[in-house]
Amino acid sequence: MRSHLRTPDVRTHRNHHPRLHLRRPANLVGGAAALVAALLSTGCDSAPTAAAGEAKGAGAAFSAVRFAVDAHGGIQISGASRTAIEPAGTHMVSAGRAHPFARPAGKLLVVLRHWPQARTERASRAGARAPELLPPEEVRAETGFLVDTAQWVRADLDGHPLQWLRRDTIRIDTTNATPGDLARLTLSAPHGGRSGQPTPPPSGPACAGLDQRSNRSVVLPAVEAGAPVTDVLASLRTQCLKVQYASHSGGARPGTVRQILVPLTGQPLAVAVVPPPDGIEVPGRTSGSTVRVDLRRPATIVVTR
Repeated sequence: MRSHLRTPDVRTHRNHHPRLHLRRPANLVGGAAALVAALLSTGCDSAPTAAAGEAKGAGAAFSAVRFAVDAHGGIQISGASRTAIEPAGTHMVSAGRAHPFARPAGKLLVVLRHWPQARTERASRAGARAPELLPPEEVRAETGFLVDTAQWVRADLDGHPLQWLRRDTIRIDTTNATPGDLARLTLSAPHGGRSGQPTPPPSGPACAGLDQRSNRSVVLPAVEAGAPVTDVLASLRTQCLKVQYASHSGGARPGTVRQILVPLTGQPLAVAVVPPPDGIEVPGRTSGSTVRVDLRRPATIVVTR
């Protein structure tokens, strides 16, 4: 007997799904939500017992799932536990700010930052409507997914380990991808119950109730190319900074930190880069410098592919 639940690799394609439009934000969000819902609605035949167990999102059954994002914002979801995933919506964000997705207790939240799929075609058709469009360098889409797993899972980016997650949020920025690139985030389990297993550092008391709409002074950490991801993550979280990951080729040993970008107040795209590119330091933006940061914008840990 065949199950009514169909579970193939979940894909978005520009030829088969609605496009995102910037000119009408209300329509954009509605269309994007329908697009994300379509990700999880198609499938292939599967064994009824396995499908039923995964359909309930049973954390104990979680094994692995992979998110792949191309340079045009197309998202593919694959893996044995893809039915443990539900969409959390797509939202437009500007000036690098992060959308405040709700994360229910007991769920893991994955946020993928990408370009709207129809970006190139929109730009070519803009013409007289150009003033209605937001500058492309300030417009991104964030698509969220809730993962139903009670277990610890390991997050890998492009095959390199990032951190252990449980009832947490992970953000991946794929907007620096070049044509033909795929950014791949893999969540795998089970990993719970291991002696000495590293876990995400807890938020300190100073972070509880922190007003994320305000600006705050932080000290830029000492980071060298090739530093372990876990060390840099702990340093940024100690100062209550939101964190997202991105990947980039070259500059350090694969799987280690290439650099971090810390958002500054003032100009929307101003960041402090540690270590500085090409070794050229900017006064007031070096390790140990105290800078004012915009808490609505996450710091980015760039990991070498």
